[in-house]
Amino acid sequence: MINKININCKEWFDKINGNSYFSGTITINDKETFLIPFTYGYGSQYEHEAKAILTQFNKISCNYSLRLYSYCKENNIEFISNIKENCKKRELKEIQNNYNNLLTKNKNNETNYKR
Repeated sequence: MINKININCKEWFDKINGNSYFSGTITINDKETFLIPFTYGYGSQYEHEAKAILTQFNKISCNYSLRLYSYCKENNIEFISNIKENCKKRELKEIQNNYNNLLTKNKNNETNYKR
């Protein structure tokens, strides 16, 4: 059962091409973490992407037109959503690297546990 969804993202603006990009993580109940990969978008697009990821992994099931905030409100789920603007591109790439390192570490721990 989901009690809390926490989205933390960073946004980078490509001044040369005039595009915004974001990357971040979604944490469920302070235990399970999902990556929002480096993606084009601005405004609340990161929340829509988070909803799509949670739906893809069968963590939530909601109407296409329903915002994640509304879904959480209807289901008494604490919803926290943050985006840090004016970040550097490398900061967004670091999120993905840190996530991949965490996955590798967890996979190694599972392997050691099974032995």
